[in-house]
Amino acid sequence: MTLDRDAVLAALKTIDDPVTGSDLVASGVMRALNIDPSGGVRFVLEIPPSQAAPYTEAKEQAEAVLAALDGVTSVSIVMTGHTETAPPQLRPQRPAEPTGPQKIPGIDRIVAIASGKGGVGKSTVAANLACALAQSGRRVGLLDADVYGPSQPRMLGISGRPASPDGKTILPLRNHGVTLMSIGLMTNEDQAVVWRGPMLMGALQQMMSQVQWGALDVLLVDLPPGTGDVQMTLSQKAQVDGAIIVSTPQDVALLDARKGIDMFRQLDVPILGMIENMSTHICSQCGHEEHVFGHGGVAAEAEKLGVPLLAEVPLDLQIRLAGDGGAPIVVTQPDSSQAQAFAALARGLIEEGLA
Repeated sequence: MTLDRDAVLAALKTIDDPVTGSDLVASGVMRALNIDPSGGVRFVLEIPPSQAAPYTEAKEQAEAVLAALDGVTSVSIVMTGHTETAPPQLRPQRPAEPTGPQKIPGIDRIVAIASGKGGVGKSTVAANLACALAQSGRRVGLLDADVYGPSQPRMLGISGRPASPDGKTILPLRNHGVTLMSIGLMTNEDQAVVWRGPMLMGALQQMMSQVQWGALDVLLVDLPPGTGDVQMTLSQKAQVDGAIIVSTPQDVALLDARKGIDMFRQLDVPILGMIENMSTHICSQCGHEEHVFGHGGVAAEAEKLGVPLLAEVPLDLQIRLAGDGGAPIVVTQPDSSQAQAFAALARGLIEEGLA
């Protein structure tokens, strides 16, 4: 039988919040409730660091109440905000983590694909570049770190849940020669991820360190737009070999692209270059070329900032259709002029020893 979300919430409302005196739902400490089709229930209790102990009993009560519901096959409740003063059973049982950026075992290079603002086609570029590198014989991984808007599962035609044989290591999924991990594979397609910064950072670190990536020549990281927690966590925790900035030629996009470049420079991450996406549009009916967002703005900005212009990618319907269909255009139409822009980008990165 299908597990009813309302039934889960009703059960949790019977558990008293030990601090506020209301219930777990009304108090707002319960976050990221997820009910998968197999009957697994997962959520987070987001609590102040000093209150781990009083919430332990509430967590155990919630596990018991939910396990008794019809249709529930498993219950997983994670408490955030644990500190050294938490009970021994809540303390991390591992040595202190090393400080500073660390190299991920088995991965030769990590390249971040970033943009200053959303809507410039960063994820489309990342998916096509990953597939183009795979077609060139590289061992490629793609980490979809755009936690609030994960789109890589759709673009690469990957569905299903990653397995975890031992409850610690996550096995990523694979298609078109690309190994993928995304928060979108862990949630329902229409489910919003309502997380604060610490939860985002924890999720990113898990996807970097607990995923069995295997031996990779390059791991591409599709970052969210802007200059926020995810970008900082990636740069501070992992040894990032360089960043590629994607922008359209218009001035508004370039304003934010400059901020993205400045952020990476502050974080000591090399800028490998810029990509001008939606550079030009060719009418499929008459062949007229039109620069919808302007043209050459990214090239001029790259020259001004002293970084290479890596590619100019056209605004084309077939690129969009291919991505929505789960097979990037470098896979479906590898000989097309649109695909060749990504293939040339991949060759250039390989020749420079960057991928």
